[in-house]
Amino acid sequence: MTSSLSTLREWVDEVASHTRPNDIHWCSGSDDEYTQLIEQMTADGTLSPLNQDTYPNCYLHLSDPTDVARVEHLTYVCTDSQEDAGPNNNWMSPSEAHAKVDALFKGAMRGRTMYVIPYCMGPIDSPYSRCGVEITDSAYVAINMKLMTRMGSAALERIERDGVFVRGLHSTGDLDPERRFIMHFPAELSIKSIGSGYGGNALLGKKCHALRIASHQARAEGWLAEHMMIVGLENPDGEIHYIACAFPSACGKTNLAMLIPPHSLSGWKVHTLGDDIAWLHLDEEGQLRAINPESGYFGVVPGTNRKTNENAFNMICSDTIFTNVARTANNEPWWEDKRVGEPAFDWQNRAYDGSNGKAAHPNSRFTVAARNNPTYSALADAPEGVPISAIVFGGRRKRVAPLVYEAKDWRHGVLVGASVGSETTAAAIGEVGVIRRDPMAMKPFCGYNFADYWQHWLSFEQRTDKLPRIFHVNWFRQDDDGHFLWPGFGENLRVLRWIIDRCENRIGAKETPVGYLPEDGDIDVSELDISPEVMRQLTAIDIERWKTENEHFADYLDTFGDRVPDALRAEQRRLAAALEAAQ
Repeated sequence: MTSSLSTLREWVDEVASHTRPNDIHWCSGSDDEYTQLIEQMTADGTLSPLNQDTYPNCYLHLSDPTDVARVEHLTYVCTDSQEDAGPNNNWMSPSEAHAKVDALFKGAMRGRTMYVIPYCMGPIDSPYSRCGVEITDSAYVAINMKLMTRMGSAALERIERDGVFVRGLHSTGDLDPERRFIMHFPAELSIKSIGSGYGGNALLGKKCHALRIASHQARAEGWLAEHMMIVGLENPDGEIHYIACAFPSACGKTNLAMLIPPHSLSGWKVHTLGDDIAWLHLDEEGQLRAINPESGYFGVVPGTNRKTNENAFNMICSDTIFTNVARTANNEPWWEDKRVGEPAFDWQNRAYDGSNGKAAHPNSRFTVAARNNPTYSALADAPEGVPISAIVFGGRRKRVAPLVYEAKDWRHGVLVGASVGSETTAAAIGEVGVIRRDPMAMKPFCGYNFADYWQHWLSFEQRTDKLPRIFHVNWFRQDDDGHFLWPGFGENLRVLRWIIDRCENRIGAKETPVGYLPEDGDIDVSELDISPEVMRQLTAIDIERWKTENEHFADYLDTFGDRVPDALRAEQRRLAAALEAAQ
Protein backbone atom coordinates (compact mmCIF):
# COMPACT_ATOMS: atom_id res chain seq x y z
CA MET A 1 0.00 0.00 0.00
CA THR A 2 1.36 3.43 -0.94
CA SER A 3 1.88 6.16 1.62
CA SER A 4 -1.01 8.22 0.16
CA LEU A 5 -3.50 5.37 0.66
CA SER A 6 -2.07 4.68 4.10
CA THR A 7 -2.58 8.34 4.93
CA LEU A 8 -6.14 8.14 3.60
CA ARG A 9 -6.99 5.06 5.64
CA GLU A 10 -5.50 6.60 8.77
CA TRP A 11 -7.64 9.70 8.25
CA VAL A 12 -10.76 7.58 7.70
CA ASP A 13 -10.05 5.70 10.93
CA GLU A 14 -9.53 8.97 12.83
CA VAL A 15 -12.80 10.39 11.54
CA ALA A 16 -14.67 7.19 12.36
CA SER A 17 -13.26 7.16 15.88
CA HIS A 18 -14.40 10.75 16.39
CA THR A 19 -17.82 10.65 14.67
CA ARG A 20 -18.80 7.07 15.66
CA PRO A 21 -20.69 5.80 12.57
CA ASN A 22 -22.38 2.40 12.63
CA ASP A 23 -20.90 1.41 9.27
CA ILE A 24 -18.26 2.58 6.80
CA HIS A 25 -18.84 2.29 3.04
CA TRP A 26 -16.06 3.00 0.54
CA CYS A 27 -17.76 4.21 -2.65
CA SER A 28 -16.75 2.45 -5.87
CA GLY A 29 -18.60 4.81 -8.19
CA SER A 30 -20.27 1.93 -10.03
CA ASP A 31 -23.71 2.12 -11.59
CA ASP A 32 -24.82 -0.80 -9.42
CA GLU A 33 -23.80 1.09 -6.30
CA TYR A 34 -25.76 4.15 -7.47
CA THR A 35 -28.85 2.01 -8.04
CA GLN A 36 -28.51 0.41 -4.62
CA LEU A 37 -28.21 3.80 -2.94
CA ILE A 38 -31.28 5.05 -4.81
CA GLU A 39 -33.25 2.01 -3.67
CA GLN A 40 -32.06 2.48 -0.10
CA MET A 41 -33.04 6.17 -0.06
CA THR A 42 -36.40 5.45 -1.65
CA ALA A 43 -37.08 2.84 1.02
CA ASP A 44 -36.25 5.20 3.90
CA GLY A 45 -38.08 8.18 2.36
CA THR A 46 -35.02 10.31 1.63
CA LEU A 47 -35.98 10.15 -2.06
CA SER A 48 -39.36 9.83 -3.75
CA PRO A 49 -39.70 8.35 -7.24
CA LEU A 50 -41.27 10.74 -9.73
CA ASN A 51 -43.50 9.64 -12.63
CA GLN A 52 -41.32 6.92 -14.15
CA ASP A 53 -43.24 6.94 -17.45
CA THR A 54 -42.65 10.61 -18.19
CA TYR A 55 -39.55 11.18 -16.04
CA PRO A 56 -37.67 7.86 -16.05
CA ASN A 57 -35.05 7.41 -13.36
CA CYS A 58 -35.93 10.78 -11.82
CA TYR A 59 -36.30 11.27 -8.06
CA LEU A 60 -37.25 14.05 -5.67
CA HIS A 61 -35.45 15.03 -2.50
CA LEU A 62 -37.05 17.50 -0.08
CA SER A 63 -34.62 19.10 2.31
CA ASP A 64 -35.24 20.64 5.70
CA PRO A 65 -36.90 24.06 5.24
CA THR A 66 -34.00 25.69 7.12
CA ASP A 67 -31.45 24.12 4.76
CA VAL A 68 -32.14 25.27 1.23
CA ALA A 69 -29.15 27.34 0.04
CA ARG A 70 -25.48 28.16 0.47
CA VAL A 71 -24.81 29.98 3.75
CA GLU A 72 -22.16 32.56 2.91
CA HIS A 73 -22.31 34.10 6.40
CA LEU A 74 -21.36 30.72 7.91
CA THR A 75 -18.65 29.98 5.34
CA TYR A 76 -15.10 30.69 6.49
CA VAL A 77 -11.61 30.74 5.02
CA CYS A 78 -9.24 29.77 7.82
CA THR A 79 -5.71 31.13 7.40
CA ASP A 80 -3.06 32.05 9.96
CA SER A 81 -3.35 35.70 8.94
CA GLN A 82 -6.72 37.36 8.49
CA GLU A 83 -5.15 39.55 5.82
CA ASP A 84 -4.46 36.46 3.70
CA ALA A 85 -8.18 35.61 3.66
CA GLY A 86 -8.99 39.21 2.76
CA PRO A 87 -12.09 41.34 3.28
CA ASN A 88 -13.84 39.25 0.61
CA ASN A 89 -14.01 36.27 3.02
CA ASN A 90 -15.23 35.53 6.51
CA TRP A 91 -12.16 34.59 8.53
CA MET A 92 -11.43 32.40 11.50
CA SER A 93 -8.06 31.17 12.72
CA PRO A 94 -7.40 27.50 11.89
CA SER A 95 -7.04 26.52 15.56
CA GLU A 96 -10.33 28.15 16.55
CA ALA A 97 -12.14 26.76 13.51
CA HIS A 98 -10.92 23.19 14.08
CA ALA A 99 -11.88 23.34 17.75
CA LYS A 100 -15.34 24.76 17.02
CA VAL A 101 -16.26 22.34 14.26
CA ASP A 102 -14.58 19.25 15.72
CA ALA A 103 -16.73 19.62 18.82
CA LEU A 104 -19.81 19.45 16.59
CA PHE A 105 -18.48 16.40 14.73
CA LYS A 106 -18.00 14.42 17.94
CA GLY A 107 -20.40 11.49 17.69
CA ALA A 108 -22.27 13.21 14.83
CA MET A 109 -22.48 10.05 12.70
CA ARG A 110 -23.72 7.75 15.43
CA GLY A 111 -26.43 5.46 14.00
CA ARG A 112 -25.48 6.36 10.42
CA THR A 113 -23.33 5.01 7.60
CA MET A 114 -20.13 6.88 6.82
CA TYR A 115 -19.46 7.10 3.08
CA VAL A 116 -15.89 7.50 1.85
CA ILE A 117 -16.00 9.14 -1.59
CA PRO A 118 -12.76 9.33 -3.61
CA TYR A 119 -13.28 11.69 -6.55
CA CYS A 120 -11.38 13.39 -9.34
CA MET A 121 -12.17 16.93 -10.44
CA GLY A 122 -11.52 16.84 -14.17
CA PRO A 123 -10.77 14.01 -16.59
CA ILE A 124 -9.10 11.12 -14.79
CA ASP A 125 -6.01 11.20 -17.02
CA SER A 126 -5.63 14.97 -17.30
CA PRO A 127 -2.51 16.61 -15.86
CA TYR A 128 -4.78 19.54 -15.02
CA SER A 129 -7.13 17.52 -12.78
CA ARG A 130 -6.92 17.34 -8.99
CA CYS A 131 -8.34 14.74 -6.59
CA GLY A 132 -10.16 14.76 -3.32
CA VAL A 133 -11.90 12.50 -0.84
CA GLU A 134 -15.14 13.43 0.85
CA ILE A 135 -16.26 11.66 3.99
CA THR A 136 -19.98 12.13 4.62
CA ASP A 137 -22.91 10.57 6.43
CA SER A 138 -25.33 11.49 3.62
CA ALA A 139 -26.31 9.01 0.92
CA TYR A 140 -27.83 12.00 -0.90
CA VAL A 141 -24.35 13.51 -1.10
CA ALA A 142 -22.95 10.22 -2.38
CA ILE A 143 -25.38 9.96 -5.31
CA ASN A 144 -24.91 13.61 -6.21
CA MET A 145 -21.13 13.25 -6.14
CA LYS A 146 -21.53 10.27 -8.49
CA LEU A 147 -23.27 12.58 -10.98
CA MET A 148 -21.07 15.64 -10.42
CA THR A 149 -17.55 14.16 -10.31
CA ARG A 150 -15.44 11.25 -11.56
CA MET A 151 -16.07 9.34 -8.36
CA GLY A 152 -14.88 5.97 -7.14
CA SER A 153 -12.21 3.40 -7.92
CA ALA A 154 -10.54 5.26 -10.80
CA ALA A 155 -10.15 8.36 -8.62
CA LEU A 156 -8.71 6.24 -5.81
CA GLU A 157 -6.11 4.86 -8.23
CA ARG A 158 -5.16 8.39 -9.28
CA ILE A 159 -4.83 9.44 -5.63
CA GLU A 160 -2.44 6.51 -5.23
CA ARG A 161 -0.40 7.82 -8.19
CA ASP A 162 -0.49 11.52 -7.24
CA GLY A 163 0.11 11.10 -3.52
CA VAL A 164 -2.01 14.15 -2.67
CA PHE A 165 -5.71 14.85 -2.25
CA VAL A 166 -8.07 17.43 -0.79
CA ARG A 167 -9.75 16.21 2.41
CA GLY A 168 -13.43 17.02 2.81
CA LEU A 169 -15.30 16.05 5.96
CA HIS A 170 -19.08 16.48 5.99
CA SER A 171 -21.97 15.59 8.27
CA THR A 172 -25.55 16.74 8.16
CA GLY A 173 -25.29 16.90 11.95
CA ASP A 174 -28.63 17.86 13.47
CA LEU A 175 -29.44 20.45 10.75
CA ASP A 176 -29.53 23.17 13.38
CA PRO A 177 -28.76 26.53 11.66
CA GLU A 178 -26.98 27.59 14.86
CA ARG A 179 -24.65 24.58 14.56
CA ARG A 180 -23.88 24.94 10.85
CA PHE A 181 -20.42 25.84 9.52
CA ILE A 182 -18.45 25.42 6.29
CA MET A 183 -14.76 25.79 7.09
CA HIS A 184 -11.95 25.91 4.51
CA PHE A 185 -8.29 25.38 5.41
CA PRO A 186 -6.35 26.26 2.23
CA ALA A 187 -2.87 25.57 3.63
CA GLU A 188 -4.05 22.10 4.72
CA LEU A 189 -6.05 21.42 1.51
CA SER A 190 -8.99 20.52 3.70
CA ILE A 191 -12.67 21.35 4.22
CA LYS A 192 -14.99 20.68 7.16
CA SER A 193 -18.74 21.17 6.72
CA ILE A 194 -21.41 20.35 9.27
CA GLY A 195 -25.09 21.01 9.82
CA SER A 196 -26.28 21.20 6.22
CA GLY A 197 -27.32 18.72 3.56
CA TYR A 198 -27.73 21.35 0.83
CA GLY A 199 -25.65 20.92 -2.33
CA GLY A 200 -23.21 23.82 -2.18
CA ASN A 201 -22.60 23.20 1.52
CA ALA A 202 -22.46 19.42 1.30
CA LEU A 203 -21.14 18.47 -2.16
CA LEU A 204 -17.63 19.43 -1.19
CA GLY A 205 -16.13 18.76 -4.61
CA LYS A 206 -18.09 21.67 -6.05
CA LYS A 207 -17.65 25.23 -4.76
CA CYS A 208 -15.63 24.25 -1.69
CA HIS A 209 -12.95 22.27 -3.51
CA ALA A 210 -13.24 23.32 -7.16
CA LEU A 211 -13.17 27.05 -6.35
CA ARG A 212 -12.20 28.02 -2.79
CA ILE A 213 -9.48 25.42 -2.23
CA ALA A 214 -8.56 25.13 -5.92
CA SER A 215 -8.08 28.90 -6.26
CA HIS A 216 -5.47 28.61 -3.50
CA GLN A 217 -3.86 25.63 -5.26
CA ALA A 218 -3.98 27.49 -8.58
CA ARG A 219 -2.16 30.51 -7.23
CA ALA A 220 0.59 28.32 -5.75
CA GLU A 221 0.90 26.20 -8.91
CA GLY A 222 0.45 28.91 -11.56
CA TRP A 223 -3.03 28.35 -12.98
CA LEU A 224 -6.56 29.72 -12.50
CA ALA A 225 -9.65 28.16 -10.89
CA GLU A 226 -12.60 30.23 -12.05
CA HIS A 227 -16.38 30.49 -11.78
CA MET A 228 -16.74 30.23 -15.57
CA MET A 229 -18.71 28.27 -18.11
CA ILE A 230 -16.89 26.83 -21.13
CA VAL A 231 -18.54 26.61 -24.53
CA GLY A 232 -17.35 25.79 -28.05
CA LEU A 233 -18.83 27.76 -30.96
CA GLU A 234 -18.57 26.17 -34.40
CA ASN A 235 -19.31 28.23 -37.51
CA PRO A 236 -20.67 26.77 -40.77
CA ASP A 237 -17.11 26.31 -42.06
CA GLY A 238 -16.26 23.98 -39.18
CA GLU A 239 -14.06 26.50 -37.33
CA ILE A 240 -14.46 26.10 -33.56
CA HIS A 241 -13.58 28.66 -30.91
CA TYR A 242 -13.79 27.97 -27.20
CA ILE A 243 -14.69 30.76 -24.80
CA ALA A 244 -14.83 30.94 -21.00
CA CYS A 245 -17.49 33.21 -19.50
CA ALA A 246 -17.88 34.51 -15.94
CA PHE A 247 -21.21 36.01 -14.90
CA PRO A 248 -22.70 36.65 -11.45
CA SER A 249 -25.89 34.81 -10.55
CA ALA A 250 -29.05 35.60 -12.53
CA CYS A 251 -27.08 36.72 -15.57
CA GLY A 252 -27.76 33.78 -17.90
CA LYS A 253 -24.60 31.69 -17.61
CA THR A 254 -26.29 28.27 -17.88
CA ASN A 255 -28.51 29.46 -20.74
CA LEU A 256 -25.45 30.68 -22.63
CA ALA A 257 -23.60 27.41 -22.03
CA MET A 258 -26.44 25.50 -23.73
CA LEU A 259 -27.38 28.14 -26.29
CA ILE A 260 -29.41 27.17 -29.35
CA PRO A 261 -28.41 29.15 -32.47
CA PRO A 262 -31.15 31.37 -33.93
CA HIS A 263 -32.68 30.62 -37.32
CA SER A 264 -30.69 33.41 -38.98
CA LEU A 265 -27.42 31.73 -37.93
CA SER A 266 -28.23 28.29 -39.28
CA GLY A 267 -25.16 26.15 -39.67
CA TRP A 268 -23.71 27.25 -36.36
CA LYS A 269 -23.28 24.64 -33.62
CA VAL A 270 -22.80 24.97 -29.87
CA HIS A 271 -20.71 22.49 -27.85
CA THR A 272 -21.13 22.62 -24.06
CA LEU A 273 -18.09 21.76 -21.97
CA GLY A 274 -19.25 23.21 -18.67
CA ASP A 275 -21.83 25.53 -17.16
CA ASP A 276 -20.17 26.66 -13.92
CA ILE A 277 -16.45 26.12 -13.29
CA ALA A 278 -13.29 26.26 -15.42
CA TRP A 279 -9.73 25.41 -14.53
CA LEU A 280 -7.33 27.30 -16.81
CA HIS A 281 -3.70 26.29 -17.40
CA LEU A 282 -0.94 27.43 -19.73
CA ASP A 283 0.29 24.57 -21.89
CA GLU A 284 3.89 24.10 -23.04
CA GLU A 285 3.31 26.50 -25.96
CA GLY A 286 1.92 29.24 -23.72
CA GLN A 287 -1.69 28.69 -24.84
CA LEU A 288 -4.33 29.01 -22.15
CA ARG A 289 -6.33 25.79 -22.02
CA ALA A 290 -9.40 24.91 -19.95
CA ILE A 291 -10.98 21.85 -18.41
CA ASN A 292 -14.32 21.59 -16.64
CA PRO A 293 -13.51 19.91 -13.32
CA GLU A 294 -17.11 18.73 -12.98
CA SER A 295 -18.89 15.96 -14.87
CA GLY A 296 -22.46 17.03 -14.12
CA TYR A 297 -24.76 19.96 -13.51
CA PHE A 298 -26.23 21.18 -10.24
CA GLY A 299 -28.51 23.85 -11.64
CA VAL A 300 -31.25 26.17 -10.44
CA VAL A 301 -34.43 24.84 -12.05
CA PRO A 302 -37.07 27.64 -11.74
CA GLY A 303 -37.32 29.56 -15.00
CA THR A 304 -36.16 26.61 -17.10
CA ASN A 305 -38.53 25.97 -19.99
CA ARG A 306 -38.43 25.20 -23.70
CA LYS A 307 -38.00 28.88 -24.57
CA THR A 308 -35.35 29.88 -22.07
CA ASN A 309 -33.23 26.72 -22.33
CA GLU A 310 -34.64 23.87 -24.39
CA ASN A 311 -31.49 21.79 -24.02
CA ALA A 312 -31.57 21.99 -20.24
CA PHE A 313 -35.32 21.32 -20.22
CA ASN A 314 -34.86 18.15 -22.28
CA MET A 315 -31.77 17.12 -20.34
CA ILE A 316 -33.59 16.88 -17.00
CA CYS A 317 -36.47 14.73 -18.24
CA SER A 318 -34.56 11.56 -17.29
CA ASP A 319 -31.87 10.35 -14.88
CA THR A 320 -32.13 13.44 -12.70
CA ILE A 321 -32.22 14.13 -8.97
CA PHE A 322 -34.54 17.05 -8.23
CA THR A 323 -34.27 18.94 -4.94
CA ASN A 324 -37.08 21.08 -3.47
CA VAL A 325 -39.28 21.30 -6.56
CA ALA A 326 -43.07 20.96 -6.46
CA ARG A 327 -45.10 18.06 -7.89
CA THR A 328 -48.13 17.82 -10.13
CA ALA A 329 -51.12 15.56 -9.46
CA ASN A 330 -49.60 12.90 -11.73
CA ASN A 331 -46.29 13.06 -9.82
CA GLU A 332 -44.20 15.05 -12.30
CA PRO A 333 -41.73 17.67 -11.08
CA TRP A 334 -42.97 21.25 -11.35
CA TRP A 335 -41.40 24.66 -10.87
CA GLU A 336 -42.29 28.26 -11.54
CA ASP A 337 -42.18 29.24 -15.22
CA LYS A 338 -42.01 25.61 -16.34
CA ARG A 339 -45.00 26.45 -18.57
CA VAL A 340 -46.20 22.84 -18.48
CA GLY A 341 -48.60 21.38 -15.91
CA GLU A 342 -49.88 22.73 -12.61
CA PRO A 343 -48.56 22.18 -9.07
CA ALA A 344 -50.58 19.98 -6.71
CA PHE A 345 -47.98 19.72 -3.90
CA ASP A 346 -45.38 22.31 -2.95
CA TRP A 347 -41.70 21.79 -2.11
CA GLN A 348 -42.63 20.99 1.51
CA ASN A 349 -45.06 18.30 0.32
CA ARG A 350 -48.09 20.35 1.29
CA ALA A 351 -51.21 20.48 -0.89
CA TYR A 352 -50.71 23.59 -2.99
CA ASP A 353 -53.36 26.27 -3.21
CA GLY A 354 -51.19 29.32 -3.74
CA SER A 355 -51.45 30.57 -0.18
CA ASN A 356 -47.97 29.51 0.96
CA GLY A 357 -45.85 31.35 -1.58
CA LYS A 358 -44.11 29.70 -4.49
CA ALA A 359 -44.75 26.03 -5.15
CA ALA A 360 -41.11 25.21 -5.86
CA HIS A 361 -38.39 26.76 -3.72
CA PRO A 362 -36.70 29.62 -5.65
CA ASN A 363 -33.37 27.82 -5.18
CA SER A 364 -34.69 24.37 -6.09
CA ARG A 365 -32.19 22.32 -8.05
CA PHE A 366 -31.54 19.56 -10.52
CA THR A 367 -28.52 17.26 -10.53
CA VAL A 368 -27.78 15.44 -13.77
CA ALA A 369 -24.79 13.95 -15.55
CA ALA A 370 -23.29 16.21 -18.24
CA ARG A 371 -23.70 13.50 -20.86
CA ASN A 372 -27.47 14.02 -20.66
CA ASN A 373 -27.01 17.41 -22.30
CA PRO A 374 -27.89 17.29 -26.04
CA THR A 375 -25.03 19.73 -26.75
CA TYR A 376 -22.48 17.90 -24.59
CA SER A 377 -18.97 18.05 -26.05
CA ALA A 378 -16.83 14.92 -25.96
CA LEU A 379 -13.87 17.26 -25.44
CA ALA A 380 -15.14 17.79 -21.90
CA ASP A 381 -13.33 14.51 -21.23
CA ALA A 382 -10.18 15.44 -23.19
CA PRO A 383 -7.13 15.31 -20.89
CA GLU A 384 -5.49 18.22 -22.71
CA GLY A 385 -8.52 20.50 -22.31
CA VAL A 386 -9.49 23.04 -24.96
CA PRO A 387 -7.73 26.23 -26.12
CA ILE A 388 -9.47 29.40 -24.98
CA SER A 389 -9.85 32.15 -27.59
CA ALA A 390 -11.69 34.64 -25.40
CA ILE A 391 -12.58 35.29 -21.77
CA VAL A 392 -15.94 37.01 -21.38
CA PHE A 393 -17.14 38.82 -18.25
CA GLY A 394 -20.64 40.13 -17.76
CA GLY A 395 -23.11 41.61 -15.33
CA ARG A 396 -26.66 42.89 -15.14
CA ARG A 397 -26.53 46.63 -15.86
CA LYS A 398 -29.39 48.84 -17.08
CA ARG A 399 -27.38 51.81 -18.27
CA VAL A 400 -23.62 51.76 -17.88
CA ALA A 401 -22.25 48.76 -19.76
CA PRO A 402 -22.84 48.47 -23.51
CA LEU A 403 -23.96 45.24 -25.14
CA VAL A 404 -20.34 44.24 -25.70
CA TYR A 405 -16.88 45.74 -25.56
CA GLU A 406 -13.34 44.44 -25.76
CA ALA A 407 -10.56 45.19 -23.31
CA LYS A 408 -7.54 46.94 -24.80
CA ASP A 409 -5.05 44.41 -23.44
CA TRP A 410 -4.68 41.81 -20.68
CA ARG A 411 -4.03 44.36 -17.94
CA HIS A 412 -7.10 46.33 -18.94
CA GLY A 413 -9.01 43.02 -19.07
CA VAL A 414 -8.11 42.33 -15.44
CA LEU A 415 -9.61 45.72 -14.57
CA VAL A 416 -12.74 44.81 -16.53
CA GLY A 417 -13.07 41.52 -14.64
CA ALA A 418 -12.24 43.04 -11.26
CA SER A 419 -14.93 45.71 -11.67
CA VAL A 420 -17.76 43.33 -12.61
CA GLY A 421 -20.96 44.23 -10.84
CA SER A 422 -24.70 43.74 -11.04
CA GLU A 423 -27.52 46.02 -9.99
CA THR A 424 -29.46 44.66 -7.07
CA THR A 425 -32.28 47.23 -7.10
CA ALA A 426 -34.13 49.35 -9.64
CA ALA A 427 -32.03 52.42 -8.82
CA ALA A 428 -29.67 53.93 -11.36
CA ILE A 429 -25.91 54.21 -11.11
CA GLY A 430 -24.89 56.97 -8.77
CA GLU A 431 -27.67 56.32 -6.28
CA VAL A 432 -27.13 54.48 -3.03
CA GLY A 433 -26.71 50.72 -2.71
CA VAL A 434 -27.34 49.61 -6.26
CA ILE A 435 -24.18 47.73 -7.29
CA ARG A 436 -23.00 44.45 -5.88
CA ARG A 437 -19.36 44.10 -6.89
CA ASP A 438 -18.54 40.55 -7.88
CA PRO A 439 -15.00 40.50 -9.32
CA MET A 440 -14.64 37.81 -11.98
CA ALA A 441 -17.97 36.46 -10.56
CA MET A 442 -15.82 35.01 -7.76
CA LYS A 443 -16.99 37.02 -4.75
CA PRO A 444 -18.34 34.06 -2.74
CA PHE A 445 -15.72 31.62 -4.02
CA CYS A 446 -12.19 33.05 -4.01
CA GLY A 447 -10.25 31.25 -1.30
CA TYR A 448 -7.87 34.12 -0.52
CA ASN A 449 -7.50 37.90 -0.58
CA PHE A 450 -8.92 39.42 -3.78
CA ALA A 451 -5.97 41.81 -4.00
CA ASP A 452 -3.58 38.85 -4.23
CA TYR A 453 -5.97 37.16 -6.66
CA TRP A 454 -5.83 40.17 -9.01
CA GLN A 455 -2.04 40.15 -8.80
CA HIS A 456 -2.10 36.48 -9.79
CA TRP A 457 -4.23 37.32 -12.84
CA LEU A 458 -1.87 40.15 -13.79
CA SER A 459 1.16 37.84 -13.58
CA PHE A 460 0.04 35.90 -16.65
CA GLU A 461 1.07 38.68 -19.04
CA GLN A 462 4.70 38.08 -18.02
CA ARG A 463 4.41 34.35 -18.76
CA THR A 464 3.11 34.22 -22.33
CA ASP A 465 2.26 36.36 -25.34
CA LYS A 466 -0.63 34.08 -26.37
CA LEU A 467 -3.22 35.09 -23.83
CA PRO A 468 -6.87 35.18 -24.95
CA ARG A 469 -8.62 38.48 -25.51
CA ILE A 470 -10.95 39.71 -22.78
CA PHE A 471 -14.49 41.04 -23.36
CA HIS A 472 -17.47 42.26 -21.37
CA VAL A 473 -21.12 41.67 -22.31
CA ASN A 474 -24.38 43.02 -20.93
CA TRP A 475 -27.60 41.40 -22.12
CA PHE A 476 -29.66 43.61 -19.78
CA ARG A 477 -29.41 47.15 -21.17
CA GLN A 478 -32.78 48.94 -20.82
CA ASP A 479 -34.50 51.98 -22.26
CA ASP A 480 -36.06 54.78 -20.24
CA ASP A 481 -39.28 52.79 -19.87
CA GLY A 482 -37.52 49.76 -18.41
CA HIS A 483 -37.76 47.61 -21.55
CA PHE A 484 -34.84 45.38 -22.48
CA LEU A 485 -33.15 46.58 -25.67
CA TRP A 486 -31.59 43.24 -26.58
CA PRO A 487 -33.65 40.01 -27.05
CA GLY A 488 -31.08 37.75 -25.37
CA PHE A 489 -31.20 33.93 -25.21
CA GLY A 490 -30.18 32.35 -28.54
CA GLU A 491 -29.70 35.76 -30.13
CA ASN A 492 -26.65 36.24 -27.91
CA LEU A 493 -24.76 34.13 -30.45
CA ARG A 494 -24.75 37.24 -32.66
CA VAL A 495 -22.62 38.99 -30.06
CA LEU A 496 -20.38 35.96 -29.57
CA ARG A 497 -19.86 35.87 -33.33
CA TRP A 498 -18.55 39.45 -33.18
CA ILE A 499 -16.22 38.40 -30.35
CA ILE A 500 -14.87 35.51 -32.43
CA ASP A 501 -14.39 37.77 -35.45
CA ARG A 502 -12.40 40.15 -33.26
CA CYS A 503 -10.24 37.27 -32.02
CA GLU A 504 -9.52 36.32 -35.63
CA ASN A 505 -8.90 39.96 -36.66
CA ARG A 506 -11.63 39.68 -39.26
CA ILE A 507 -13.41 42.83 -38.18
CA GLY A 508 -12.58 46.27 -36.88
CA ALA A 509 -13.88 48.21 -33.87
CA LYS A 510 -14.15 51.75 -32.63
CA GLU A 511 -11.84 52.73 -29.81
CA THR A 512 -13.38 54.39 -26.75
CA PRO A 513 -12.00 55.17 -23.27
CA VAL A 514 -13.60 51.97 -21.91
CA GLY A 515 -12.48 49.63 -24.70
CA TYR A 516 -13.24 48.60 -28.28
CA LEU A 517 -16.91 48.67 -29.34
CA PRO A 518 -18.62 47.32 -32.47
CA GLU A 519 -18.86 49.59 -35.48
CA ASP A 520 -22.33 50.32 -36.81
CA GLY A 521 -23.62 47.28 -38.66
CA ASP A 522 -20.92 44.90 -37.43
CA ILE A 523 -23.29 42.87 -35.26
CA ASP A 524 -25.66 40.93 -37.50
CA VAL A 525 -29.28 41.77 -36.63
CA SER A 526 -30.92 40.18 -39.66
CA GLU A 527 -34.43 38.85 -38.90
CA LEU A 528 -34.51 40.82 -35.63
CA ASP A 529 -37.03 43.55 -34.99
CA ILE A 530 -34.36 45.95 -33.79
CA SER A 531 -33.68 49.37 -35.29
CA PRO A 532 -30.34 51.03 -36.05
CA GLU A 533 -31.16 53.57 -33.34
CA VAL A 534 -31.59 50.83 -30.73
CA MET A 535 -28.31 49.25 -31.81
CA ARG A 536 -26.64 52.64 -31.38
CA GLN A 537 -28.05 52.80 -27.84
CA LEU A 538 -26.78 49.29 -27.13
CA THR A 539 -23.27 50.12 -28.29
CA ALA A 540 -22.98 53.62 -26.84
CA ILE A 541 -21.28 54.77 -23.66
CA ASP A 542 -22.22 57.64 -21.37
CA ILE A 543 -19.02 59.34 -20.25
CA GLU A 544 -20.54 60.80 -17.07
CA ARG A 545 -21.99 57.47 -15.97
CA TRP A 546 -18.66 55.80 -16.65
CA LYS A 547 -16.80 58.41 -14.62
CA THR A 548 -19.09 57.70 -11.68
CA GLU A 549 -18.70 53.97 -12.19
CA ASN A 550 -14.90 54.23 -12.23
CA GLU A 551 -14.88 56.40 -9.12
CA HIS A 552 -16.99 53.83 -7.29
CA PHE A 553 -14.61 51.10 -8.37
CA ALA A 554 -11.65 53.12 -7.04
CA ASP A 555 -13.45 53.29 -3.68
CA TYR A 556 -13.96 49.52 -3.84
CA LEU A 557 -10.25 48.97 -4.45
CA ASP A 558 -9.49 51.07 -1.38
CA THR A 559 -11.26 48.48 0.80
CA PHE A 560 -8.37 46.09 0.02
CA GLY A 561 -5.72 48.54 1.19
CA ASP A 562 -2.05 48.39 0.29
CA ARG A 563 -2.24 44.86 -1.16
CA VAL A 564 -4.01 46.10 -4.30
CA PRO A 565 -1.53 45.67 -7.18
CA ASP A 566 0.03 48.92 -8.37
CA ALA A 567 -0.70 47.88 -11.95
CA LEU A 568 -4.43 47.62 -11.24
CA ARG A 569 -4.55 51.02 -9.56
CA ALA A 570 -2.61 52.48 -12.49
CA GLU A 571 -5.13 50.96 -14.90
CA GLN A 572 -8.00 52.50 -12.96
CA ARG A 573 -6.28 55.91 -13.08
CA ARG A 574 -5.60 55.49 -16.81
CA LEU A 575 -9.30 54.92 -17.40
CA ALA A 576 -10.15 57.98 -15.29
CA ALA A 577 -7.81 60.14 -17.36
CA ALA A 578 -9.15 58.78 -20.65
CA LEU A 579 -12.73 59.48 -19.57
CA GLU A 580 -11.78 63.01 -18.53
CA ALA A 581 -10.06 63.64 -21.86
CA ALA A 582 -13.09 62.36 -23.80
CA GLN A 583 -15.37 65.15 -22.56
